[in-house]
Amino acid sequence: MIINFSISNFGSIKDKQTLSFEADKSTHLEDYYVIKEGGLRLLKVALIYGANASGKTTVLKALDFLKKLAIEPEYTKNDKLEFEPFLFDSKTPTTNSLLSIEFLQNKIKYYYKIEFNKNTIAREQLDIYNPRKSNIFKRKTNLNNQFTEIKFGGKIEVDKTFEKTLEANTLRNNTVLGGYLKTNIDIDELKEVTDWFYHYLRPMISPKTNLRRYTTRLINESEITKQSVLNILNRADLNLTNIIFQKKEKDIIESFIDEFVEIRGGNQYELSEDLTIGNSITEDDIYFEHTVGGISYNLPFKLESQGTKRYYSFAGLMSLLIHKAVIFSIDELETSLHPDLYRHFILLHLQNSKQSQLIATTHNREILNDKDMCRDDAIWVTDKSGKDCATKLYSFADFDTSVIRDSTNRLNAYKSGRLGGVPNLGDIYINT
Repeated sequence: MIINFSISNFGSIKDKQTLSFEADKSTHLEDYYVIKEGGLRLLKVALIYGANASGKTTVLKALDFLKKLAIEPEYTKNDKLEFEPFLFDSKTPTTNSLLSIEFLQNKIKYYYKIEFNKNTIAREQLDIYNPRKSNIFKRKTNLNNQFTEIKFGGKIEVDKTFEKTLEANTLRNNTVLGGYLKTNIDIDELKEVTDWFYHYLRPMISPKTNLRRYTTRLINESEITKQSVLNILNRADLNLTNIIFQKKEKDIIESFIDEFVEIRGGNQYELSEDLTIGNSITEDDIYFEHTVGGISYNLPFKLESQGTKRYYSFAGLMSLLIHKAVIFSIDELETSLHPDLYRHFILLHLQNSKQSQLIATTHNREILNDKDMCRDDAIWVTDKSGKDCATKLYSFADFDTSVIRDSTNRLNAYKSGRLGGVPNLGDIYINT
């Protein structure tokens, strides 16, 4: 589980901003929101509000970028890291960026920090708290020869030959974790951390992500069951009695490969040689069975409403959230969802998940004053009202009682601009 995640000099974020899942002292909705693990009280949900272009998506992209750095190493040392530092400053484009994360894996706390630019992973560090803090490794890249130097902590026993092999496999633009995945050695702590990045931290979901294939793959590979998806769909009043999959040969086109790479959260170089343009692949056509007046009708997926299609995809995510230990970051959660269905999705997660977390950007403001659903420490805001136009990230819990009291209408306070994160609009008249 994520404890906190910090970002510096990445996209619209200039100075260090931290998204924390540590619950404050409030016991409001404790049984629904708070997971007690490793001596900590961690939140299941973080909802991020803010005006367009305020940096909401940047937070999710930074987390997804960290995942890719950790477990999807570049193939050659000349490959550039695909990100942009903060550009509205004369110094930041040539200053290293920094990401750090604290998380729990199997009830043990880890701290991972990485400093980088487009060409090089400059520094990297991994610490463990078991129970006291100790260093697993520190890495730096020699700026003269671009070779990686790794120093393991005193409590970590690594054969010198293995250590040199790991250094050789950790290219200047690779993390040590990525180099470890290329190396035939066994280091328990590195395995635990790479497993966390691979299995717990799932790829970012955007409005353009083809979640239909993702959910279908999860069912086919038995990560989730068809019945669990059907149960979630019917909790949303979609009146379905079955989901039917029919195998069909389809031609591979470039857009299909792009979607496949995105939903697998993988690298295109890792795909099967058979997955090339012009070949064919077996894929599932989906039919939803509706029973009306005692008669069953199979409706092709493409004829269902956009809301039903979207929620089938989300039902796969929800099944994972409930039955596994995962975290999903979802950009614009409310896309194609009725406000009641949006609320229902969040409540399903809060009520049923045990070890999972959800980060979502959203413009749905209706729930902000629903005290039966929201905690102040789970509501976050991105704001760019400062002189440098850099993203500031803070939660409702960061405001003192002069701004937010127990009796304050959060929705009205947010809409009025008292809490930031709303656009500063001009009048509607334009001189022609």
